[in-house]
Amino acid sequence: MMSDRVIEGALTGQGLRVGIVMARFNSLVTESLLSGALSGLRRHGVADEAVTVVKVPGAWELPLTLATMAETGKFDGLIALGAVIRGDTPHFDYVAGEAAKGIGQAMMKSQVPVVFGVLTTNTLEQAMDRAGAKSGNKGYDAAATVIEMANLLRELKS
Repeated sequence: MMSDRVIEGALTGQGLRVGIVMARFNSLVTESLLSGALSGLRRHGVADEAVTVVKVPGAWELPLTLATMAETGKFDGLIALGAVIRGDTPHFDYVAGEAAKGIGQAMMKSQVPVVFGVLTTNTLEQAMDRAGAKSGNKGYDAAATVIEMANLLRELKS
């Protein structure tokens, strides 16, 4: 039997509190992602004073920081921003994989939406393209997603 009610999160950021954790490694890329995320949050009505930005050394440090922030109960949603660019060693695989796994675990344990805005690319050019050059800005996309998910979870819990 098909449900008559479809539930989706609204793209209205009024009243939402959002945390962003940005990896400083590959800052040329991550600062662009941060600009896009902040722009997206503002455009959808999240107040500047309701946004907290935390900068960490790299993608490896994202999960712990996100989990700690989620546990505070101060945020309706969190965004992880980073850029892991493949090199000549297996370092990429370990960092990207563990960051992704840890970010997912932080979300599931806390039940706070954590949006994955970590670019995993083969080249710096690909990363720059996704941080605003050619393929839009994945930071902006992450902002829209965190707003939608925060509102969706509010709806589901009410």
